[in-house]
Parts: sequence; C-alpha cells; structure tokens
Amino acid sequence: MVQVREKHAFNADGSICFDKWLESLQAHRSLDRHEQIRRACDLSWQAEQTAIAAHNSWSAGSSSYLTGLEMAEILAELHLDSETLIAAILYRAVRESRISLDVLRIEFGDSIAKLVEGVLRMAAINETDTTRKRVLGQSDDQVENVRKMLLALIDDVRVALIKLSERTCALRAVKGAPEEKRRRVAREVFEIYVPLAHRLGIGQLKWELEDLSFRYLQPENYKRIAALLDERRVDRERFVSEVTEELRRQLARANIDAEVTGRAKNIYSIWRKMQAKNLDFSQIYDIRAVRILVPEIRDCYATLGIVHNLWRVIPNEFDDYIATPKENGYQSLHTAVIGPDRKVFEIQIRTFAMDEDAELGVCAHWRYKEGITDPGYKDTFTEKIAWLRQLLAWHDEMGMVGGLAEQLRSESTTPYRVYVFTPEGHVVDMMKGATPLDFAYYVHTEVGNKCCGAKVNGKTVPLNYPLQTGDRVEVLADNNSAPSRDWLKPGLGYANTPRAQAKLIQWFKTQGREQNVAYGQALLAEEFSRLAVVNPNFRELARKLGCKNEEALYAAVGVSAITVEEVINAAQELSQLLCLVDDPISLGELRSEAGIVYGAGRLPTRLAACCSPQSGDAIVGCVIDANQVLVHRLDCPEVRIHQQTRHENLIDVRWGDGPRTSVLVDIYILAYDRGGLLREITTILANEKIEVMEVNTRSDRPSGTARMQLQVEISSPRILSRVLEKISHLNNVIEARRVEAGTTDGVERPT
Repeated sequence: MVQVREKHAFNADGSICFDKWLESLQAHRSLDRHEQIRRACDLSWQAEQTAIAAHNSWSAGSSSYLTGLEMAEILAELHLDSETLIAAILYRAVRESRISLDVLRIEFGDSIAKLVEGVLRMAAINETDTTRKRVLGQSDDQVENVRKMLLALIDDVRVALIKLSERTCALRAVKGAPEEKRRRVAREVFEIYVPLAHRLGIGQLKWELEDLSFRYLQPENYKRIAALLDERRVDRERFVSEVTEELRRQLARANIDAEVTGRAKNIYSIWRKMQAKNLDFSQIYDIRAVRILVPEIRDCYATLGIVHNLWRVIPNEFDDYIATPKENGYQSLHTAVIGPDRKVFEIQIRTFAMDEDAELGVCAHWRYKEGITDPGYKDTFTEKIAWLRQLLAWHDEMGMVGGLAEQLRSESTTPYRVYVFTPEGHVVDMMKGATPLDFAYYVHTEVGNKCCGAKVNGKTVPLNYPLQTGDRVEVLADNNSAPSRDWLKPGLGYANTPRAQAKLIQWFKTQGREQNVAYGQALLAEEFSRLAVVNPNFRELARKLGCKNEEALYAAVGVSAITVEEVINAAQELSQLLCLVDDPISLGELRSEAGIVYGAGRLPTRLAACCSPQSGDAIVGCVIDANQVLVHRLDCPEVRIHQQTRHENLIDVRWGDGPRTSVLVDIYILAYDRGGLLREITTILANEKIEVMEVNTRSDRPSGTARMQLQVEISSPRILSRVLEKISHLNNVIEARRVEAGTTDGVERPT
C-alpha cells in the first residue's frame, strides 16, 4: 500500500526491508517474537509470489502482502501485541486462499490461527443498506454471519481490531476505484465499522474512517467544508500557536506539568454538528481547538480555572465528561472561550490516561489482559465487552429485524442517557428521548404489544412522553390491545429506540401482506393529497427506494420499513414535488463585505457602526424605531442598554455561508371549535422554527367548527409533512392539509 511504500525501502526482490520496518513498529510498542513476525512477512511474500507466477499477473492495488504490512502498522500504532500483528500480516493471504489455516496452526500456533479465523467470519459482513434489507428481509445465511461476527468479538476483541485495520486499508485503497465501488465500501464502513470503532472507544481510527467514508458518500459536502477549512488554515495555525504558548506559560507559573497541543476537528464531525444543531460553519466553536494533558484529575480542574481566568467563557459551552463520562467511557473537560482577536476556540482538558483511552479505547486496556491488574483498566475493558454481549443478546432475541447497522449506530452515537425506575425500583438505562412505549418494549415484547397506557411517577402520561432521569415508569397493559400504526410515525414520537421500532415492524409483518399493502397505499395517497401533490409517480419512487415494484413499496410503507418521510424525500429528489418549491423567497438577510447575516425576517438589516461586527463575531439583532434591524456585536455597550431597557427589541440573527431560501405555503385546518386550539397550532410551528406570515380564521357556530388558513415559510416538504401530521393529531382537528396558493377553502382573506 502507499504508506508502506513511502516509509520503507524494499529489497531487490520486492520484499520489504524487514529490519527498518520492524524498527518503525517498535516506535509505538515494544514487541517480542521478532522471528515469528519475520517469518509471517516471508510467508505472506512467498505466497503472493507463488500466486503471481501461477496467474502471470499482479496488481499493485490488491497486494495481500502489502495490505498485511499496512494492517500491522495500524495495529502497532494502537499498541497491540505481537500475536495480533502476526495475524494481521497473514490475514489477507489466508482470505485469498494463498495460505491455509492448517499451515498457520503448524507454523504459528492455535492462538494466531483462531484470530485469523475470527476475522474471516467477520469478512462475511458486506454492504449494509438498512432500508433495502428491512424491506426485502434478511436471509438465514446473513443472520448466521452476523451471529458469528458477534461471537468472534466476544471470544477475543482483537478480532474486531484486526478487522477495523483491514477496513481502514480497504477504504484508503479505493481512492482511485470506480465510484460505485468507493460508495459500496464507504457505506459498509460507515454503517458497521465506524460505530464499532466508536463503541470500542478507538477515536484514532474512528475519525479517519468517518472522513474517508464521508468523502466518498457525500463528496460535495466534504469538498465544501474542506475548502472552508483550507481558507482559514494559516490563520488558524498561527492562532493556535499563540494560544498554546500562552497556556504553557500560565500553567508553568502554576507549577502544573502539562502538555499543550493544538488539534483539528475532523471534517465529518464539523458537518454532523452543523446538521444536528442547524449551525453555520462560523458557529462551530471547536474548529480551533487546544488539548491540555495533565497528570492528575485535580490538575484538570485547576487548569480549567486558569483557562477561565485568561479568556471569557461562552455560556452553555462547558461539559464535564470527567464527572459524567460518555457511554463509551470517554472522559474530558470541554469548554469554549473567546480568545485573542475575539476568536472562539475550544479547550479540552484531561489526564494522560484519559487521553490514551480516548485515542486507543479498548486497545489502551489490552494491557490488563497481559497481566496488569489495575482495576480501572479492568473495569473499563469489561464495560466495553459487556456492550458487545448485550448486542448479541438482543440479536438472539430479535434476529436481524431493524438492521444491525441501525442498532450499532443509534446505540453508539446517542450523546446522553436517561436512567428510569421500574415499579419495583430497578434501574433501567435508556437512550435520551425514550418514551413509555420504548420502556414497555424494553421490558418485554408482549408488554409492548399489549401496552394501552402508562404512568410516570404515579400520573397518567401519553405514550410519547419523553422520559427523564429519575422517572418511575409503570406500563398499563390489556390483553385486548394491539400496536397502533401511529406508533411508527416519526413525527409523533412514540417509538424512538431501535428495539421498539424493530419489534413493531416485526409485529406488523405478521399481519398479512395484503393488509400491509392496502394500508401503505392509503397512507401514501393521504399524505400526497395533504401536500397537494397530484398523480405522484409511485413506480419511479419504488425504483428510487430500492423496491421491486409499487406493491413492494406500499408493503414496505405499510410495515414502516420505509417511512412516509423517506418517500417524501425521494419524491423531492425526483422533482415530483416541484409545487412546493415554486416562487422561493429569500429569508431576511444582509450582504456586506463582512459576510451574510440572516434571521431578521423581512425587515431591512444593516451592520451597526458603533461596533462594526465581522464574520465570526457573536452577534445579536436590535429592532429600531424605523422597523429596521441593526446587527451589533454581542458585547457592544448598546446591546447592554437594550438588555436593561428594551430587551424585547433584541432578536436572534446569525452569520451564514450563503443565501437561504424558503417557500410560502398555505395550510388549511378544519376543526371543532375549542379554546386554545390556535395556540397549540402555533406552538407546533414555533417548535419547528417555522415563521407564520398570516393567519385567517372563521367560526361556524351552527356546526361548531372553525376553519383556519395560515401562510407559513417552509424550507422543505419533509418539514411540511411532519407539521401537518402533528397538527392533524391535535384534539378536535378534523383535517389539516396544504392548499394551493390563493385559494381560501371558505376562509376569507382580508382585503
């Protein structure tokens, strides 16, 4: 591979110069069994030469010999032992039938042969397209393959580490491959192996796998963020250098023995944070970042005090992961501050041991297996393996329903957990956002299927009530109850955990294909009618979503293997929802040499001369008497005056990378008239950050109904669909749908 070729000289026959190569490995870890490592390299080289001679051909990109060396380099950086490196060197040669497992047992012993055999089991896991496989079903062979993979992980976690190194090599190697192959390998790595690396805590590999996968799966987004980083690289490096020097001086003065370095946030993490929090690039505070490593935990908090005395803290940007570690064991203090030149940056503070765990994860605790009896290492190692055991237990019970990738991804990327109590006082650990219905399915499948209500802390609550840490949950069950299809509608928020969703899909699959097809067809017809879309092309939608035909699409929607939201997104991509993007309107924005500011609606906007804000500054908008918005820096004295006297005139505005657009949409609502209904509707819109431009209502006293027509700004059909779904489920609402612009449905517009 490229890295091996660049770092090390080759012998005349093309084999690697072993002594130089081994010396580079020793820089990461002191290795024993040098002769066995040499023998493994020789055996792999000879096997490849024999194969080349037999076929009279060779491809540099597919060398099992060089791949094995590169895998060993990766594992040496993770501080793995000699046995693991030998297994990695030989793995590809065995996989390609150039060396047999029997030869391995004779030459290197049973332990190394078992490692290679475990990785071979994992090789059966191919590209995982969760949606398609949930629609088409999982074969018995695939179920058995996943079972073998999980069993192999539990038998010896080094199997997973070898496989992660092999997939890293594969992802590096497809750079020049056809696009289809790049995407196939990237999707497999992203859906299965990135979450696995995260759960095992191996940040060193996780970040590389994330960025390479992201580069191949979403090249435009990758290039856009990479370009933004490149434009700021020189300034960022200069800034980080100045900050680290200042920190070293202050820490030395306080007699804290610290190591201070700068680091770059990986591209995928930047993009994910922008998407998850709806932020612009300029609002990502940890693009500039500094890491401080200290000997003891007490030094962490002392260092935090020094940092906060040096620079102004950004509110709500401090996280103490030492007191409350993340679910994969990660510990650190994170804080964001406004530093020199009013530039925002993040500081991470942790001990050297915490840093080793963050970078190497389970690898950092492998020494416990080699005889170190430090209980801290033992406990963390055991916790990570316990997660794999739990996943296997779920797999035994659930088969492949819901998709292994979805279970891995959802359970490993949820940033927070909630801890609730059963009526008997047992503690249950659940992902944040879990509901009483999720809790019911956690207890037992039949409890979930027969669930008809729930009590939290003794009070009756809806089944989509978000549970909080400390809640005592009691499930109410009835033998005559059965799951509702509404429970799987994402916008209603009933089933939020993969386990509950999988159990529900499994239940609906047993209800008969004809019933599921009919329900799915009716559901899509209702949704497209609600969105005012005429004659959608379901044949094209089925093809886009990987279904055999329209009937297969209806069946998949009927069991919620494909959600209505996914169909709406596909329709938009196929330009079947053009009616929703006619006449786009620009959001309130200001263009200047300083950048683009948006968020002021339709009010004229300009930069305040008193503080002259620049792109990247923390800013706020002030509505002045002339119905204009002045954009001030957040620390401007004028803003403090407004906060004390006219705080209601302050509005949120933000820097943006480019103009944003939305569309004006008319929503028609028919309901039985009652107090508070309009307030509940506008609350739903406010929670979705949708601006209401106009409201018209008309009550019909004889029938007791009310008709409402609201004009709102919508940025995507998906959001419109979700909002209409939520409104239609409010008490007394008969109908909620989109209407063509200019029509009133009986609601008169003011002239």
